[in-house]
Amino acid sequence: MAASLVIGVTGGIAAFKTAALVSGLVQDGHAVSVAMTRAATKMVAPATFAALSGRRVATRVFDRAFPLGAHIELARGADLLCVAPASADFLAKAAVGLADDVVSTLYLAFDGPVIVAPAMNAAMWNKPAVQRNVERLREDGVELLMPQPGWLSCREEGPGRMVEPEAIRKAIEAALVPKGRGGQPQ
Repeated sequence: MAASLVIGVTGGIAAFKTAALVSGLVQDGHAVSVAMTRAATKMVAPATFAALSGRRVATRVFDRAFPLGAHIELARGADLLCVAPASADFLAKAAVGLADDVVSTLYLAFDGPVIVAPAMNAAMWNKPAVQRNVERLREDGVELLMPQPGWLSCREEGPGRMVEPEAIRKAIEAALVPKGRGGQPQ
């Protein structure tokens, strides 16, 4: 089932994996729009996501290409929002309702299913504050794809690696299946 998806990209080296995610989703027939934080644009250029999605990439809340605001226009047209990678900064903003960039503002403006794939340094991931934010997002109904243990870009091993693009694609496809009574697919 083809859908209209928005992928939010926050600052983290795992943003390179998100390029593969967007490419795969487009190849599956989905209409994919991308919104990037300023920090994300330091990891992967917006031109990469524009080429892969065939759409303009939102990098600011107020942009002439989105007269009503990128957060409003992208939220209104989407069936699902996925934030990958989701930085500790994004998790904190989403948990408390702070909106000071295009991705956090989009998150607040979107009223459909949300999937979040955190990625960060193991020490950051293990902080009680980050874990409280993760729990709050779960309570808010966000589906979290937990980071995996492994070699991290900080040259350490531990939990913090974003799940692979294929796992995110599968979670997106599962979230798009209409649910009947008892939460079972129809």
